[in-house]
Amino acid sequence: MRISEETKGVYIIAATPFAEDGALDLASAESLTDFYLQAGVHGMTILGIMGEAPKLTAEESVTFLSTVLARVAGRVPVIVGVSNPGLDNLARLAHTAMEKGAAGVMVAPFPGLNTETKLLNYYAQVCEALGPEVPLVYQDYPQTTSVPISVETLNTLIERHPQLVMLKHEDAPGLAKITGLRRSAERDGRRRISILVGNGGIHYPQELARGVDGAMTGFAYPEMLVQVYDLFTSGKAEAAEDLFDAYLPLVRHELQPGLGLAIRKEVLRRRGAIASAKVRAPGPTLSAEDAAELTHLIARMEARRSTLGLAA
Repeated sequence: MRISEETKGVYIIAATPFAEDGALDLASAESLTDFYLQAGVHGMTILGIMGEAPKLTAEESVTFLSTVLARVAGRVPVIVGVSNPGLDNLARLAHTAMEKGAAGVMVAPFPGLNTETKLLNYYAQVCEALGPEVPLVYQDYPQTTSVPISVETLNTLIERHPQLVMLKHEDAPGLAKITGLRRSAERDGRRRISILVGNGGIHYPQELARGVDGAMTGFAYPEMLVQVYDLFTSGKAEAAEDLFDAYLPLVRHELQPGLGLAIRKEVLRRRGAIASAKVRAPGPTLSAEDAAELTHLIARMEARRSTLGLAA
């Protein structure tokens, strides 16, 4: 099961669960996987930025991906983040993931790729190291990587590397980039790749209207992401936006720089998906005031959803 230009739907970005002492919690990795699958996601992405991948050892990364892939057991495709400044390390993790059943790998540029030439050369090296049979996702998240990329440069990458089949779009503001990519594909006969959007889904309805194929983000109510996608693709765009609006304050709250992952993990803990909301050090923890705010926002979201006659 491999991703392709035709990949659509909701690929949830998975958290990496830790015990209170900071050790990997593999039992919670399995329960979290079950939670995502029960929410109806179309795929999963692991070892991304939200998954605290840079805080894992190489051995822990393999242990975690092996646990998740075994639990998924081929029911949905799983993309594995393999970003690493060292190409040998990147390729080693990517090939291990593919051997264990991954559907593709995701690579973000590393800081310092500050010219088009450097960026194009780096991804040429990445593709050579991976080999042509490994489907590739470009993670466009300049807020974290400090590497912006234009529509023109993305189109150059798409033309040069057939294995580049998906863009994880997280540029902000980024709606114009989506339109630019879709229009250039239609106007110039370029290869159309899959675009899944991140940033917590903060602009999800608008991005769907601009022509994206779904979402790749880690919002702690993945069933909302799936239901909005299903409504929108069945021609019920207004109903999709009504549903999204009920969750929007919590979406926004989870998106806070620095604190957002701790909030997201706490929601997952409250929902029974993981045993602990631990963020591996260095990382934030919620104060009593933070926890109370979260309780209030969840209650308001549930009340709003109820007034719309929406199922829990």
